[in-house]
Amino acid sequence: MLTLLRGTLAALAALPLLATAQPNYPARPITLIVPFAAGGGTDSIARDIAKNMADRLHQPVVIDNRGGAGGALGADMVAKAKPDGYTLLFATSTFATNAAIEARLPYNPVKDFSPVAMIGRGPLLVVTSKELGVKNVSQLIAAAKARPEGLNFCSAGNGSINHLAGEMFRQKVGLNMTHVPFKGSGPATVELLAGRIDVFFATVPTILSYVHAGKVPVLAVTSARRSALFPNVPTMAEAGVPGLDITTWWGVLAPANTPAQIVDALNRAVNDAAAAEPVKARLVQEGADAVRLTPAAFGRELNKELALWRGVASNPGMQLK
Repeated sequence: MLTLLRGTLAALAALPLLATAQPNYPARPITLIVPFAAGGGTDSIARDIAKNMADRLHQPVVIDNRGGAGGALGADMVAKAKPDGYTLLFATSTFATNAAIEARLPYNPVKDFSPVAMIGRGPLLVVTSKELGVKNVSQLIAAAKARPEGLNFCSAGNGSINHLAGEMFRQKVGLNMTHVPFKGSGPATVELLAGRIDVFFATVPTILSYVHAGKVPVLAVTSARRSALFPNVPTMAEAGVPGLDITTWWGVLAPANTPAQIVDALNRAVNDAAAAEPVKARLVQEGADAVRLTPAAFGRELNKELALWRGVASNPGMQLK
């Protein structure tokens, strides 16, 4: 009995030594998976965030572009990664919209991830081709009703934020509109400028230069309040379509069951990175607001997004092609 007691006391005495012997997180480079191709707006923001995080965590944060399947390929890699804080996902609103239309994803968007932090969110711009000849949302609705075939709207692909925003508008107003998906926002913009596409619910980075050049008119913003970039452009509610409050966002997710202390450390690093330059200025330039949320609050926002888009996707008139 005495021998057992001595052994127990020795083990207990060693615990602080073992704890201090454990390396602090992070002890090696972190991989931030961007589920889209290199060179786009999302990739650019991710790289700015990664560099700033690396400075704060004193370890490299390496970008790994894994595009494909509307972002699902990269998300699946993170969902199946070891929950140790060394493999993270740079998520966007497409994480929620894609999950809303894809019933056979190889991961569960809620159960297989630990929310870390939301970086920022901003509105979409409702733009039209100049050939359509409309100047506001009321005229857009009238133009759609005047044509037997209605209007068309483009997107960066099935399940993208542009796609589901257009669907939500169509459902709320009751218009005859045809969805035309493209492989990315670039080709969609080309067709809009050529007049072959009528409407585009575009992200600010995608369309801003063309708006400034006077090549496309902006009819409204999809956020609950006006954009600082376009203070004279009404919200959709002000334009006569209430209940259409849509924002695109960026955030970081970790695999499910990542230890809380690691998630908290990452939350601080991501939030501080988003509030610092050059990310802070980049968000302002793109009409977005920096967002500082706890992991739990980000999780609640993500659940709200999933519920919103699943409601849109479950509508019998939803177009998937």
